[in-house]
Amino acid sequence: MYELEVFDTFDAAHRVVGYPGKCDRLHGHTWKVAVHVEGTELDSIGMLVDFKKLKEILKGITEEFDHTFLNEHEAFNGKNPTAENIARYIYQVYAEKLRAENPSVRLSDVRVWESPGSSVTYRED
Repeated sequence: MYELEVFDTFDAAHRVVGYPGKCDRLHGHTWKVAVHVEGTELDSIGMLVDFKKLKEILKGITEEFDHTFLNEHEAFNGKNPTAENIARYIYQVYAEKLRAENPSVRLSDVRVWESPGSSVTYRED
């Protein structure tokens, strides 16, 4: 089994409505996102999947969020754009795009950091 990882970042504001503290106020983060894909079959040149392709898929998703107010993004209609909800959304969109691109490679998980010391990992088992 091979596991590959790519990263990206985006800057965005949000507020966690109903949070009993400062996070209920408008604030921003430089969010970091890592995706992990896995598979067993290498192609004819010895790659599971090209890192470039994995990065392109991720960039296509993070660009939706970059320099936005996340609470206004349709993915979070009726729910807070917490790190948990962001990770789940990215996972679901990335998995669909990866399946279309390379069905033999599986998305393992998505990890989202809202700060250098705080992250969440989302996976579907």
